[in-house]
Amino acid sequence: MLNQDERVIAAPSEIRGTIVIPGDKSISHRSLMFGSLALGTSRITGILESDDISSTISCLRLLGADIRMDGEDVLVTGKGLGGLVEPSIPLDCGNSGTTARLLSGIIAGLPFSSILTGDDSLRSRPMARIIDPLTRLGASIKSASGDNLLPLSVSPTSDIQDNLVIETGVASAQVKSAILLCALSAGVGVMVKEPLLSRDHTERLLTAMGAEFVYPTELSGHSVKLLRTENELQAVDIVVPGDISTAAPWIVAATLHEDAELLLEGVGINKTRTGILDIMEMMGADITIISEKNMGGEPVADLMIKSADLKGVIVEGELIPRSIDELTLVALAGSRASGKTLIRDAGELRKKETDRIGRTVDILRGFGVDIVGTDDGFVITGGGKLRPSVSDSYGDHRLAMLAAVAGILVEEQSCVTNASAVNISYPAFWSEFDRICGGNTI
Repeated sequence: MLNQDERVIAAPSEIRGTIVIPGDKSISHRSLMFGSLALGTSRITGILESDDISSTISCLRLLGADIRMDGEDVLVTGKGLGGLVEPSIPLDCGNSGTTARLLSGIIAGLPFSSILTGDDSLRSRPMARIIDPLTRLGASIKSASGDNLLPLSVSPTSDIQDNLVIETGVASAQVKSAILLCALSAGVGVMVKEPLLSRDHTERLLTAMGAEFVYPTELSGHSVKLLRTENELQAVDIVVPGDISTAAPWIVAATLHEDAELLLEGVGINKTRTGILDIMEMMGADITIISEKNMGGEPVADLMIKSADLKGVIVEGELIPRSIDELTLVALAGSRASGKTLIRDAGELRKKETDRIGRTVDILRGFGVDIVGTDDGFVITGGGKLRPSVSDSYGDHRLAMLAAVAGILVEEQSCVTNASAVNISYPAFWSEFDRICGGNTI
């Protein structure tokens, strides 16, 4: 008898249909946070409904934000930076690293104290990457246990310095955003220098709300400078595009299945996020971008995906920060490609909700994939026959979807345990999976 949190998967004879991709998780978080910092009411259309976004809403309400539903839209009424208040209890960020890291940056520049915590998984994820640069900026932020993990204690300080240059050493939008938001809330300027370009949703949305950035070109790597201003952010209406990370399982599923044609509607194609498209096209995928438009400062399009034969490639360098959440699926694609696929420079995967390098190897080896994990990626030899498997998601939403896509490529039934992990980012995943794959999960 199946556990309620298990899904049995059988291979569909074909994959056909249209999927409207849910709102982008990164932009949904930022819309709520920045709306809470602004003056006036921001209307957010298309926000993602998921556990991570619920964590952000709960934390912002504890900070005094006015967030309410208006039909399917969310209204966020802000009173400016001075409108946030000291929370009466610790801020529980759940499983959301974005919530913890971005809120830490915001609060570190404000004149009150707070404690940020999370679930067991989040409390095991590294926070030194924000503690160190925020401390260099002058913030007072410490790990309560001294191990650079949550809970974090943030105290008010008057030492936030103006116009510092902070080198992150890692291409991470969460780290970059925490630094920019700390400077913004403290009313100072700052320059953030990354080794490679990370996703730029923070800069785009803050610019729409009145913040000013410059992008120095004379420096190596990628730099962005927030200019000091005494002006408050102004509320704007925001339309959240579909999340390309949520589209990725369907992109890979339709590419790898032998008889597939799938239309994905409303997908955000911000160039800082489209590494998965570039990689799949390098491998030989049949992806057509149609109906391109702009929504709230973000490029959006529909994607038509058809079955295709793939070849092995090397994935490294600037592609990595642009595809970091999709690389587990790229590993699966490599297993169906001719030759070898090498994924490098992706050590960041070991610091996600799980060690995604180690766990991806476990899952794909269970399906019979010839895959080796390295310190910073994978070596995958394609062409072998897949076998049915029982895969644990380890509570990681990306791994649950990885196992589901692998399961549709196997003739016999496979099983995904801890299947509800998808609720972190894509609660509708299994219902859409059943609809598109012909009711092939039990």
